[in-house]
Amino acid sequence: MITRPIILIEDDIDDKNFFEEAFKDVDIPNPLLCFDNCNDALTHIKNSAEIPFLILCDINLPKQSGLELKRYIDKDEKLKSKIIPFVFYTTTSNRDYINEAYKELTVQGFFQKSHDFEETKKDIKLIVDYWAKCLHPNSKTLYV
Repeated sequence: MITRPIILIEDDIDDKNFFEEAFKDVDIPNPLLCFDNCNDALTHIKNSAEIPFLILCDINLPKQSGLELKRYIDKDEKLKSKIIPFVFYTTTSNRDYINEAYKELTVQGFFQKSHDFEETKKDIKLIVDYWAKCLHPNSKTLYV
């Protein structure tokens, strides 16, 4: 398992606590770094030498939306070159947002939040297990 940090960008304190509990329950070994806004998350990503394993991001956030953050990352060559898997995990299931995420941005997933704890744990495990197994430039697996 790749144990680089997972970044969670979530402004709702109840949802943040819900996610933290779900991560603990499914024994995800990666540190979970939580940010309540895109600006702080972006500052961390820019200044950290360690490339995050994954970004889980809400869409409806104060000051800058998750879509705006992803658009910024995609346009910034230095950030884009870090090749960080980016997954939206949001209550917003608006078809326009989903289309924009996949057609205009390089998003790697779009999940709707569940308020059911067991479903949330399944989603988190599925997402993390997928990216742990998936071959991509930041994976530990050697290419053949």
